[in-house]
Amino acid sequence: MTVIEGWENFYVIVGSSAGALIGLQFVVITLIADKPIGRSDVQAGGAFATPSVVHFGVVLLLSAIVSAPWDEITPVAVLWGVVGLGGVVYIVVVARRMRMQRAYRPVFEDWLFHVLLPFAAYTVLATAAFASSYAARPALFLVGAAALVLLLIGIHNAWDAITYQVFVRARKDG
Repeated sequence: MTVIEGWENFYVIVGSSAGALIGLQFVVITLIADKPIGRSDVQAGGAFATPSVVHFGVVLLLSAIVSAPWDEITPVAVLWGVVGLGGVVYIVVVARRMRMQRAYRPVFEDWLFHVLLPFAAYTVLATAAFASSYAARPALFLVGAAALVLLLIGIHNAWDAITYQVFVRARKDG
């Protein structure tokens, strides 16, 4: 399939980054695992920490999907659509978790990076799936943009969670 040719390096870089960042996320969680957590902290983790791993995992999955040796773009587009729509549903769940948890009161930046931007990225991904049957090349750019946005969101959110643990929670506990 010639339309995907030339994207290999992009997805090797983006997918490798996502995979490494998933591993780093687990290292950080392991390092703070000895701190006692309450029920509200567990709920906050589901709202703020887990989505970063999910976004990194989606970027890794997108990289694997596009890197597979497909004969045509239709099955790739179907997978993009499933991942995009699944992501939209997941973001609705994340928004609900953010509202329900009581450990932290989300500010605009939290809503932007945990709900609005991921919702936009997953919507673009689903749109790219639909558009690929009419314009495959632009659809690939949409998928690439969605992957980069999800990667950057994951980096931002992971950094935000780590700094919260180090500078806010450590002071409360210490």
